[in-house]
Amino acid sequence: MIEVKTFVVNPIQENTFVVSDETKEAVIIDCGALYPSEHQAIKRYLSNNELTLKHLLCTHGHLDHCFGNITIYEEFGLKPEVMADDEFLITKLDEQARNLFGFTLEDAIPPVGHYLTECELITFGNHQLKVIATPGHTPGSAVFYCEEEGVAFTGDTLFYMSVGRTDFERGSYSQLMESLEKLKQQLPPATKLYTGHGPSTSMEAEMRGNMYLR
Repeated sequence: MIEVKTFVVNPIQENTFVVSDETKEAVIIDCGALYPSEHQAIKRYLSNNELTLKHLLCTHGHLDHCFGNITIYEEFGLKPEVMADDEFLITKLDEQARNLFGFTLEDAIPPVGHYLTECELITFGNHQLKVIATPGHTPGSAVFYCEEEGVAFTGDTLFYMSVGRTDFERGSYSQLMESLEKLKQQLPPATKLYTGHGPSTSMEAEMRGNMYLR
């Protein structure tokens, strides 16, 4: 059985997830930790629970979901894993910092360790996460789905009663709508959704109440 620990971090209140199981192996999804106190909270949780990080996963390449990549790389030697279509974002986090947030990243950006592909299975402990490509918010957005546990990590593709913006560089509303239809087909109604911002939800609740999924 997996355990999901949520850290709400940075000024944009992004959800960073540490996902682990009984083997003590874990993955970290969308490490947006910006401040030293946020870095320390994540490291303390990993240490206190004797967890070994195996993957640094990114649902997409926006900086608010990747602030902490530098720390995870420096502390644990893990390089970010992301869809190749978001290479233009994740390899230019310094430009995003200057253009969107008005500051400079002091440390070197870690290189991408692996480009994820559609239907790829990411293994940790006794569990797997399936990569579902969901372009729209960004061209390389993805959802990570653990079928065995009935949970999915949706990044900024799907929120509680809302969806991700498509007015950023290379965003596409039509692609996002296609991606949502894809999720309706692939994720059972009972699937619990851990979103990139805001509260968790379920496919059943979203199909019933989210205007974008009706």
